Amino acid sequence: MDPQQKLRTLLDQLNTVIVGKPTQMRDCVACLLAGGHLLIEDVPGVGKTTLALALARSFGLQFSRVQFTADLMPSDLSGVSVYDRGKETFIFHPGPIFAQVLLADEINRASPKTQSALLEAMEEKQVSVEGETRVLPSPFFVIATQNPHDQLGTFALPESQLDRFLMRISLGYPDRKAERELYTGTDRRDMIGTLHNTLSPIELQALQQQVLEVHASAALLDYVQDLVTTSRSGRWFLQGLSPRAGIAVIRAAKAQALLSGRDYVAPDDIQAIFAQTAAHRMIPVGDAGRGPIEQAKAMLEAVPLP
Repeated sequence: MDPQQKLRTLLDQLNTVIVGKPTQMRDCVACLLAGGHLLIEDVPGVGKTTLALALARSFGLQFSRVQFTADLMPSDLSGVSVYDRGKETFIFHPGPIFAQVLLADEINRASPKTQSALLEAMEEKQVSVEGETRVLPSPFFVIATQNPHDQLGTFALPESQLDRFLMRISLGYPDRKAERELYTGTDRRDMIGTLHNTLSPIELQALQQQVLEVHASAALLDYVQDLVTTSRSGRWFLQGLSPRAGIAVIRAAKAQALLSGRDYVAPDDIQAIFAQTAAHRMIPVGDAGRGPIEQAKAMLEAVPLP
């Protein structure tokens, strides 16, 4: 089976678990192909954790899940050294972060101190524990879920933490037909155990390399720069996009192009992923009356295509 066929099979498998959300499934796969971390934000009960588990299993990666709570400590993620009397030395016991996929469930229920413990891991693929730097497995992804900020017991993720996520998506409520299928079909959590590994880690890394080789023309890069510059104008956002955010947009668009079977980025690829890749990094102006995603889409329509 060729890589494109495997990607189609992977998407079909995800769409059997999370019904009625093909666009969001495509975004999730594009995010991981681009080597980025994924943040899934929505109200409880719409399938965030189920989606995260399905992604990890479909990509054939070793994963661990941590339920984030207010009393979770950084050492609960990274691990601790315990004294071994027999060997008369301290033995390091790795925490759940030493996995290829860390499912950070309800990440914004943990304290800012614990959230910040993820920064080094997400950016540098390593953790510093007790004065020693330890490299994380490769590939390494964080797939995090979070509840809306107005819910009880949540802490807002700081901008530095949000910036580490390549994409932030929202599932939203299913339409009537998809919801009826959920009512009458198999429990989605039970379906997780029946999923098979569509890709091996080696195949995933090969696809990630293909993403890097997708061509972005000079005119396309001009378009991205126009979007980044417009975001900094002060008309749409108080805080615009950084150069790192511009790189993230291009990388996500390349993954989108690969999913479409192309070796070049089209403006449609930028438009398809821009809001999911950029909105969580920006703060709308106070009188906009729109959220970051809606404001990002409005700005996107205002910037002319190349």
